[in-house]
Amino acid sequence: MRAPSLKRPLIVYPLIVHLVTLLVSVLILIAGALRLDSGGPYADEKITPVIAAAVARDPDGALRLRETPALDALRAEAPELWFMVEDEAGRGLRHGDVPPAFDAFRGRLSDLSFAQLRDRSPPHRMTAVLRRETTAIGTLTVLGHGPLLELNVIVLLASSVVFLPIVVLLSLSTFAITPWIVRRAMAGMSRIAREAERIDPDRRGRRLSEAHVPREIAPLVRAVNDALRRLDEGHARQQRFISAAAHELRTPVAVLRARVEGGRDPALRALEGDIQRLTILIEQLLDLQRMGQGGPAAPVDLAALARGVVADMAPLAIDAGRSLAVQVDAPATVPGDAAALERVLMNLLRNALDHGGRHVVLRVAGRVLEVRDDGLGIPADQRDRVFEPFTRLRPGSGGSGLGLALVADVVARHDGRVAIHAAPGGGTIVRVELSAGTPAAS
Repeated sequence: MRAPSLKRPLIVYPLIVHLVTLLVSVLILIAGALRLDSGGPYADEKITPVIAAAVARDPDGALRLRETPALDALRAEAPELWFMVEDEAGRGLRHGDVPPAFDAFRGRLSDLSFAQLRDRSPPHRMTAVLRRETTAIGTLTVLGHGPLLELNVIVLLASSVVFLPIVVLLSLSTFAITPWIVRRAMAGMSRIAREAERIDPDRRGRRLSEAHVPREIAPLVRAVNDALRRLDEGHARQQRFISAAAHELRTPVAVLRARVEGGRDPALRALEGDIQRLTILIEQLLDLQRMGQGGPAAPVDLAALARGVVADMAPLAIDAGRSLAVQVDAPATVPGDAAALERVLMNLLRNALDHGGRHVVLRVAGRVLEVRDDGLGIPADQRDRVFEPFTRLRPGSGGSGLGLALVADVVARHDGRVAIHAAPGGGTIVRVELSAGTPAAS
């Protein structure tokens, strides 16, 4: 299911509310204008430029009317057309049946600039419009009666002229400016997301910053920080328990081992293998506890490290009837914890000797370490699970299930990767790729 976006509640919904509010406001204004109107139609203002364009001047300065297509069309549209025209000098002309009431304007039209006269009684012969028009023969004042318009049509046209630009500007501002505002307001969330991406089990003690998030998001950030704090406290308790349990087990196991080794009873000496596995398990638990503390980062010569581990493990391989070899293709030095990387190689080699074939090879190729055996191999669907703690591929085997988990933990702390592959011709290759950078701090 696709995650919901904030664009709809923060952009689309407010735009709809704005448009509805604006529409209702315009409708209220229109209704108020229609209710307050005193009644009667308006004269169409389009007649004055047509009339002014049809006026010419004689050589003696008098005004005369000339026929034009626009004037003919106006007469056809309004058969009762009448008008009065005057120039700045008071010279004028009349056309049509001008109501006698307008005789008082004769010679005074140039003193006026704008007017809308409305006749309240049909047939509205007194309804007229007055405008000043600039023409080639000078400025003319036109008072005329032509096509009539009802108030509702005028109001609707006027409202559309005002309403539509506002809607366009409001839409543009909402879709262009609002996303920018939202991005600025949510910038703190992006920063929090980047901080959260850096949180992992190997980097404890991290908290999300509350300084750059909106007040509405701050409770969520505080809740996450409280959860992280509780997780750190639980991890610390777990580490203390593992350390205490391992140390407490060491002494009785050592006593038991001494008694078994000093005994002569064959049944008692048969317990040596079980005691050895128990000792390894205790050491691995202590290794887990030491992993949480981390060690100092220093240059580690992988070739020298590999040769030293193989030399230490050689007696065990000989006793088990196995062969163990080291192959250095390209030496390399990486920053890291030498003791932790030594435990990685020892665990991989011990695992290969115990569960692999008869021949085990440790190969060093730059920052890549490979342990290869010629055993039965590991099924593809089990290659990731074997790195989980206490996971054993064969339940009847004597391993503790912690060796490869320790390997994965150490490699992760060195910003590296570990993976299991099938070896050509049979067997298993465990490949460790270490980073050239500084290992991660706990």
